[in-house]
Amino acid sequence: MPTTDSPPAPTSAQFLETQASPEFQELRTRLRRFVFPMTAFFLLWYALYVALGAFAHDFMAIRVFGNVNLGLIIGLGQFLTTFLITGLYVRFANRELDPRATAIREELEGSAL
Repeated sequence: MPTTDSPPAPTSAQFLETQASPEFQELRTRLRRFVFPMTAFFLLWYALYVALGAFAHDFMAIRVFGNVNLGLIIGLGQFLTTFLITGLYVRFANRELDPRATAIREELEGSAL
């Protein structure tokens, strides 16, 4: 019966060494520089939508065309910004994070041999 020999798993010390490496720290910094501002933006945008819905009924009830009011447009904007942010993150991860994470993983797996 054929067996597949997998390389030995990295040790705890190797994981800690990798975590302390400048490459890993740069990866975390780049992730945080994208995620924290984008999260803050979206939470503020959502809080504005909720606040307008709760306290600015007349503003949200402004008819844009037909039976479509401003509240509906802003609500749909919430969905659009969710998809936009997701797309931006995927693009950012593919360009910035994934190549760095792959290099770190390959170095870690190589040092476990």
